[in-house]
Amino acid sequence: MSSLLQIINQTLQSGNHQQILSLLKGIRNGIVYGVKIRFPHALVMTFLFKDVPLKDKIRLILRATYQHARNLAQFTFLYKLLTTTLSKTSSKPSVGKNPLHVIPAAAFAGYLVFGEKNPINMQINMYLLSRIIFGLCRVATERGYFPSEEKLNGVKIFPVFAATMWGVVLWLFENHKHTLQPSLQASMTYLYHDSNKWNNIWDFLVYNKLP
Repeated sequence: MSSLLQIINQTLQSGNHQQILSLLKGIRNGIVYGVKIRFPHALVMTFLFKDVPLKDKIRLILRATYQHARNLAQFTFLYKLLTTTLSKTSSKPSVGKNPLHVIPAAAFAGYLVFGEKNPINMQINMYLLSRIIFGLCRVATERGYFPSEEKLNGVKIFPVFAATMWGVVLWLFENHKHTLQPSLQASMTYLYHDSNKWNNIWDFLVYNKLP
């Protein structure tokens, strides 16, 4: 056993087969990260908001965790495989990853892996959308298209941003609830609607709703 481990370690440390090994490590990291992210989220959301038997709750948690981990592992593998393949077709060195490799590779992998409309993919894609908006704004600021100061004409930018986000999302929740993600609907219902209802001390302080 020790000799086998020594051979494996020597292979990993040699730098040979770097691209193939990075694909395997990408699958590993996709699975682990997906489990770390989805399992606690699914656990909390299911036990807080799903009024189903314990057996069904466990099944929902495991299904969501499996789907998230599988999707990240598949996407990581496809993205790394495609960018590696495309880079071999280019003779021109570039600083960082070539956009002509990154964008089509990520778009194709995203279409295959995250293109199916389901709650997990919708949540991941919406999460990315918010990060994309922030990232593009920062790129625009770095290039001088947006002001770089925290204040614009004496007004702090972030509080205005926060006010806009919360104003819009609560308007959507109160008037067009169906347009929001199910998990966000559940959270806001718990906070803003369920807090209007109670029968006695038990569902006022101890429970949200009586069992």
